[in-house]
Amino acid sequence: MSTTGAAPHSRSYLRPTRLLSQSERSKLHPSVLAEAERRAASIQLRVADAITAFAGSMNFVYLHILLFAVWMLVFEQSPWPTLTLIVSLEAIFLSTFVMIGQNRQAVFQQVKADHDYNAQEQLLEENTDLTRAIHELTGQIHERILAEVTASVTRDVAAAAKPTQDGPTKP
Repeated sequence: MSTTGAAPHSRSYLRPTRLLSQSERSKLHPSVLAEAERRAASIQLRVADAITAFAGSMNFVYLHILLFAVWMLVFEQSPWPTLTLIVSLEAIFLSTFVMIGQNRQAVFQQVKADHDYNAQEQLLEENTDLTRAIHELTGQIHERILAEVTASVTRDVAAAAKPTQDGPTKP
């Protein structure tokens, strides 16, 4: 999933400020655009988005592998009590950001579902109105054609019953 102007494996769509600056707004779903604008307007939400975007990347994993290896080899000897404390605190904060991300995604999905439902209901109403109009027009066309056929038959019957000026017709 990439956005216009972003590298094929870029994760810029996870950051609302980047999504808004790198995408054509007309191509974004209205609820995506509204949520991105709301998140870009708040400093707290921008910080949370930046942390979750980085914490969910392979760069985060590589950085931790490097930091843990250096810590275990250089700073502390087994059983690494300070490292255990740091990792535990980091896990607490990262789990909080995961929950923030899940809550954000749930709110976003609800907004999108509400928008889609309202759009679908509006289309259903328009289609129902069009169907009623087509039905009414079909009835009017039917009545007009029936009236024309009836008038034509009446004229033909009247013409057949009317004697010609040459005299009576012989069978």
